[in-house]
Amino acid sequence: MYNAFSEIDDRIWMIFGGLSFVILFFTPNIYNSLWTVGISLIIAPVALIIWRFGFFGGADAFALIVLASLAPGSTFTESQINPFTTLTNTVLLSIIPVVINILRNIISLIRHDDIFEGFEKESRRNRIIAMFVGHRSKHPRFSFSIETREGNAKKMDFGMKNADSTEFCSSPDTWVTPGIPYMIYIFGGFVTQLVFGDILFNTIRTVH
Repeated sequence: MYNAFSEIDDRIWMIFGGLSFVILFFTPNIYNSLWTVGISLIIAPVALIIWRFGFFGGADAFALIVLASLAPGSTFTESQINPFTTLTNTVLLSIIPVVINILRNIISLIRHDDIFEGFEKESRRNRIIAMFVGHRSKHPRFSFSIETREGNAKKMDFGMKNADSTEFCSSPDTWVTPGIPYMIYIFGGFVTQLVFGDILFNTIRTVH
């Protein structure tokens, strides 16, 4: 189900990758452009390694690589950026669901909802972790299950799930983690680069 929802035809990346190569011949200084693109493509091996470890899908890795070649160092601001700006912005934006999970679970506990019903044998540490990475959903959609069974007891399962092969959870009343396609965060990270620059760098510079 996840694959049908999030996969993007590889031909899309081939087209835009080829377009970035063609554009080089229309730049005022092709050698400077080649140097800029080359520096930006430092992100390529990093994106591919992250993909192989299953942190996001292949389409997400190719999107980062194509953005690096098609729009290297692009920003409308005076802020300094680097080849990893889109990626770091993306990672920071992906923390938003964690904040939402925490608030959602705290509200449920305040309302005295028994969100850990059936997890009586689960450790306090795992319950706390679960509150950060997910929530208990009565009717999960576009989410991955983070629970399993050991005999008659329910246990949390925080094992890494490959984004290319894991299906969304459809079981009612299950602890799940959001299955938002990482492409959305990448798009947000790139747009943030254009209009704001590097979130991490600008934050550190402001603090100092």
